[in-house]
Amino acid sequence: MAIIKANQEDRKIMARLMRAEAEGEGVLGMLLAGNVMVNRVFADCMDFVDIRTIPQMAFQSPGGFEAVQKGYFYQRAREKEIRLANRLINGERFHPAEASLWFFRPDAPCPDEWFGQPNVGQFKAHCFYSPRPEDCPEVYR
Repeated sequence: MAIIKANQEDRKIMARLMRAEAEGEGVLGMLLAGNVMVNRVFADCMDFVDIRTIPQMAFQSPGGFEAVQKGYFYQRAREKEIRLANRLINGERFHPAEASLWFFRPDAPCPDEWFGQPNVGQFKAHCFYSPRPEDCPEVYR
């Protein structure tokens, strides 16, 4: 059962965004990036209070994803990534992004905090950051 609402077009947007943000990190990297995406739609806190749909999440400005500004994002969604997006929309979660609302790829080691949010782990080149439970209890479902 889906934990966020998503029609077929929403699933394609998420699949394209996962690929554009993390294809070089493999399947798990795309799943981790996708966890952050689902969390932003699910959470009702911080920078994501009014983000309730996948398109709102993908195109949020400011604070959204840089990949939507690149041509690669606008290529057709592939079945492989759509299947990955479906897994996440249906509630699968992966460490360290289970409750993460942010990730980024620094040119140096992962900072302990990013905009005041604690680092909860790293996968390949991406660092993941989760809010504290008292700041966003919804994301710790």
